[in-house]
Amino acid sequence: MTETDIKTVQKRLGFLEKENRVLKQEIESYKQYLDNLKTKPLIIGSVERILNDGRIVVSHSPGNRVLLPASSLITPMAGDSVTLHGQTFQIIEILSRKIRGHVASMELIEMPTETFEDIGGLDDQIQAMREVIELPLLHPDLFEKIGIDPPSGALLSGPPGTGKTLLAKAIANSTQARFIHLVGSDLVQKFIGEGSRMVREVFVLAKENIPAIIFIDEIDAIAVKRTDDVYKGDREVQRTFMQLLSELDGFANTEGIMFLAATNREDVLDPAILRPGRFDRIIRFDLPNEAARLMILQIHARKMNLKGVDLKIIARKADGFSGAQLKALCTESGMRGLREGKTEVTQDLFEKALVEFLDKEQSVKEYIYT
Repeated sequence: MTETDIKTVQKRLGFLEKENRVLKQEIESYKQYLDNLKTKPLIIGSVERILNDGRIVVSHSPGNRVLLPASSLITPMAGDSVTLHGQTFQIIEILSRKIRGHVASMELIEMPTETFEDIGGLDDQIQAMREVIELPLLHPDLFEKIGIDPPSGALLSGPPGTGKTLLAKAIANSTQARFIHLVGSDLVQKFIGEGSRMVREVFVLAKENIPAIIFIDEIDAIAVKRTDDVYKGDREVQRTFMQLLSELDGFANTEGIMFLAATNREDVLDPAILRPGRFDRIIRFDLPNEAARLMILQIHARKMNLKGVDLKIIARKADGFSGAQLKALCTESGMRGLREGKTEVTQDLFEKALVEFLDKEQSVKEYIYT
């Protein structure tokens, strides 16, 4: 390299260093300007959706929406809570990922710990769940080969405490799917549009966490039969229900997303949600028979320190008990042992706990029917 080349490089380097200092000063001025903007009163808005061309639809008060141009500096998502400039309505910052904050009562489990080994007496229901949920998630190619669309979901129907939620978590574990769990009553909101927004956010969250299983417990809270007599409070519930139907139709046969719901009042559900394509199968649960009760007791008592306990006798006497009640029976017998200072659970402790449960049930029946 000649002396002239060296001088040229040094001159170029000096120019770049000067330009770099100028750019840094500009960045600092922009940062200061942005900080000043943030100190002034800003409007809080919510991103409704992102259009195909990148433009952003933002609502900032009931009934008021603005359409903002696409921005490469800030990239919000549908459902995000954002701050807007008071005059230009430009997005200043993203306050929170509202898809997580707004659905506060929703539970997102990366992978449930419950397995099929934790379930007793539900062999038929497990088989049905595997066909409807496990096959489409783990082997979608089988449906392509045979030329049919995979099921999009199932309704779990049966009395309380019969293992509906437990089975839903177990199938999520077996498929290694993320489990999105919420209760139907959580979708019943006070303000217009809030319930519908929550429904949209749930399905967007599932799309971001494929494979995913959406599980709505007590779905009868929003999917009750529609009638001609509609009161003010019912209108918002029906809006939420219609949004749910719309989302189900939009996500039908979407690979990697399955929809489950549970109810103990199948008779009050609207026929629109029971049709094939929304719930392709209804899996019904009944109170366990004696053999199933024995299996359930064995599962819940396998870690207990038992001494001389004949679970067959307990299963026979616990007629009419649900799986949840049998689990509570095991817990109560252990608690009785702790009260008496024992480290082993005996047949007598089980019998006493069983008598207490039966007395409580009889008292409840007498209270209801008198």
